[in-house]
Amino acid sequence: MTQVNAPMVGKVLSVDVKVGDQVKKNDVLVTLEAMKMQIKVYAPADGEVAEVNCNAGDVVSTDTVVVALK
Repeated sequence: MTQVNAPMVGKVLSVDVKVGDQVKKNDVLVTLEAMKMQIKVYAPADGEVAEVNCNAGDVVSTDTVVVALK
C-alpha cells in the first residue's frame, strides 16, 4: 500500500477522490491551503484509493497520511 502524506501543515480545502476510485500518477487527490496558498497533493503512482483519512475543513500536520493507495 502506498501512503500519501501532507507535504506541510494546512487546512484541507477539498478531497478530490473517494475509496474505490482508480487514479493515475499525478492525479490530484487532495487540495490543502497553507500560508494563503493552495497546495495540491498528487498521486505518486497509478492505483486504487484504499483509504481517505481527511475531510474538507480538517487541519492536517506535516507527514499526516491523507490518502492510501493500493
